[in-house]
Amino acid sequence: MASKYHLTTIDNPFSPFTQFEDWFAFDVSNGYHSSSYLARIVNSSEEISQADEDLLVENAIDEIVRLNILGIYRKVTKEDFPITTIDLINNKKK
Repeated sequence: MASKYHLTTIDNPFSPFTQFEDWFAFDVSNGYHSSSYLARIVNSSEEISQADEDLLVENAIDEIVRLNILGIYRKVTKEDFPITTIDLINNKKK
């Protein structure tokens, strides 16, 4: 099951749910490296369930957003990104 939440920045126009490659390229090209940052905060293990892993990720996102020293991070859900024509076209290609 995919995570219900993602960490992103306030200026990233792409959805990490449906436009991950574009989202990731924007994130890295701007020097944010949000995925790496999140991975450093999540205290994970291969021995935990997917539900527990999702909870760890959500808690780490909450911590990053709460501290948010640079004021750039936000927690998002898929519902935060309206479906676009590009999303519909891309989904038909899969």
